[in-house]
This record gives sequence, C-alpha cells and structure tokens, in this order.
Amino acid sequence: MKIDWAALGSVFGVSLVATVALVALFTLGIVGLSKQEQAAAQGGSAVLARTGAYACFALCAAAVAYGIYLIVV
Repeated sequence: MKIDWAALGSVFGVSLVATVALVALFTLGIVGLSKQEQAAAQGGSAVLARTGAYACFALCAAAVAYGIYLIVV
C-alpha cells in the first residue's frame, strides 16, 4: 500500500483553510448581530449590520450545503 503524501497534504490544507474561513464567516455574522443590538440600543439604524450578518450566515449555509452535495454526489 502506497500513500500519496502530496494528495494527503493537499486535502489537509484545503480542509484547514475551509474550516478557518467558515468559522471566521460565522464569527463575522455574530459580530454583525451584536453591532445591530448596540445600534438599536443607541437609537440608530442597524439595517446594514443586520444585512451583513444575514449574508454571512447565508454564505455559511451555502458552504455547508455545497459540502454535503460533494459528499452525496
């Protein structure tokens, strides 16, 4: 049995980058929601923060759905 170390390293690298990107995107969504709450408490408009947070969460959901699609197909 021969292990293709280059392919294994490539899979590891892509998995690491994708995981860090998804966590960062989800974190940005949570930060956007907290900024929305702060703006609402101060009496300001929070439409941009809420929209950005929802966009981050939608991109996370799309990435997870694409990963499931790649596994199933």
